[in-house]
Amino acid sequence: MFTLRDAWREGRAALAQSGVETPQLDSEIIIRYLTCKGREEFYRDLGEPFPAELLARFYQLLRQRGRGVPVAYLVGEKEFFGFSFKVTPAVLIPRPETEILVETALELWQQGDLPVSPRILDIGTGSGAIAISLALKIQNAEVVATDVKAEALAVARQNALRLGAKKTFFRHGDLWQALETAESDSGPRSFDLVVSNPPYIPKGELMRLTPELQQEPREALDGGEDGLDFYRRISAGLGQVLQHGGWVLLEVGQGQAPAVRELLAQAGLTVFPPVCDLSGVERVVKARQQEL
Repeated sequence: MFTLRDAWREGRAALAQSGVETPQLDSEIIIRYLTCKGREEFYRDLGEPFPAELLARFYQLLRQRGRGVPVAYLVGEKEFFGFSFKVTPAVLIPRPETEILVETALELWQQGDLPVSPRILDIGTGSGAIAISLALKIQNAEVVATDVKAEALAVARQNALRLGAKKTFFRHGDLWQALETAESDSGPRSFDLVVSNPPYIPKGELMRLTPELQQEPREALDGGEDGLDFYRRISAGLGQVLQHGGWVLLEVGQGQAPAVRELLAQAGLTVFPPVCDLSGVERVVKARQQEL
């Protein structure tokens, strides 16, 4: 009898041979996806037979994963901040380090540095992970999510509907253009908090990314020659949309925090010490518009 445990072991061995960094976890995720099992069910049922009708699909997914297709694209979802988000090749896969951005925003709200019912803008929303997580955690918030890619906004809208995020508005356009062309009933136009995880990989480094990252949308990764193009554009437009006393939180790549902090300071904002991830990398830059 070929059990779930046998399939797990076989998948793990095949993925390890292909050079996948997390073969055990990825094999588990693929099996759970095929069998519609939660993690507890998976471990409880390891001795059960693996459905014969799923074997061909199992081996097909293993081959695709071995060729570098991200497991999140194979199963069509990714967990972020305790919520399951639909993902497709049209959007960047949400990552654990981006949860720090959401945590920092929640801390500002919990400490009273944001209004009880804040107006929040998420620039370049992708799957909607940041915007929707904030809308679900701050139930009185009005959240506007923008993206230049219509296919990405379609995924974000689906996630908002699936997860029950209220008062979320989606606007299509390139950065600030999305606000300029918005209809009158599509949410606020000035904000207490602006958040973004913009493209920040320098153009010259794109070809050196892992096979998995190279399959994610290039426009969600390419930050221009020095990786700072979008930070310049965001900083230049904040004065038009940020309320007095409003905050901006930007995720940055390793080593980019000093340059991004300088850009925000030049835009007239008060800059605060960055927030580090678990590896000690300065991951989120914080700044605030002066209060009246």
